[in-house]
Amino acid sequence: MVPGNLNLTQLQTFLWVASLHSFRKTAEKMNTTQPAISARIARLEETLGVRLFERETGVIRMTAKGLELFPYAEKLLMTSAQLVDRIGQEENLTGILRLGVSETIVHTWLPDFIASLHQKFPAIEVEIMVDTTPNLRQELIDRSLDFAFLMGPISDFKIENHDLIEFEVIWAAAPSLKIDQNIPLPLDELANNPLITYSRNTRPFADLARQLRKNTDLPARIFPCSSLAAILKMALDGLGVASLPRRLIEKELEKGTLIEIDCDWRPPNLKFTASYPMEPYNPVTEKFIQHALEVTEEYKKKTGIE
Repeated sequence: MVPGNLNLTQLQTFLWVASLHSFRKTAEKMNTTQPAISARIARLEETLGVRLFERETGVIRMTAKGLELFPYAEKLLMTSAQLVDRIGQEENLTGILRLGVSETIVHTWLPDFIASLHQKFPAIEVEIMVDTTPNLRQELIDRSLDFAFLMGPISDFKIENHDLIEFEVIWAAAPSLKIDQNIPLPLDELANNPLITYSRNTRPFADLARQLRKNTDLPARIFPCSSLAAILKMALDGLGVASLPRRLIEKELEKGTLIEIDCDWRPPNLKFTASYPMEPYNPVTEKFIQHALEVTEEYKKKTGIE
């Protein structure tokens, strides 16, 4: 066979196998079967006349020739993507992308993003996974997700982060708790009530726990919860004072079903990033990230978020 028989699908498959070290995971990522992945790699090896992977027991490693091919394969795919950018039409892009999303994003600007995404890339299928940031971070590192909107940035040299959006967090409670909203409360007094916040393995929980250790003598009652909808429901039911994004509870504040509590310590703003693995190169992911940043700017203008 001659080099003319090379195709981009084979090179993309090679890059995924090299990054995931698994034919099975590559098959899942590319929405095909493991035999199909094996066949693509075999044809690529036959075309080049070299072995690209060593297949030991349960472990896939690149050979010296595989390592040599890797940057050339990335360059070819990048050139192909640039060609599509200049000549092709975005609506013709096809494929499946796995998106991880923090629940705060689900309840705020994600509907705007998904709606515009379907208009711009109608042939792309998006699989959405909603989870906590620590879980999404691990899924990104494992390459189980193509990109994620989470509380970032992720400190990993293989992950690219782009600042996305920031939400103000406030203390809120049901009127039934009879907390005077006109008098600023010290945190130790606020902690006389149960405090409801994000799950234990998140930054908001860690920030609150650290501050309570500094400002209170007695152990405070913190109720961590992995579901933002559940935190809101508990606050509405008067079970405690909750730290919640202002944007999420604007309607409840307007109706008076929740009131804002003034405290001398306020939870830090939630900062979200659009994050994705840099390897292997995926031009569609980069297009989606750019689109997400554009949608975010429009959302900020629409909602008045700075």
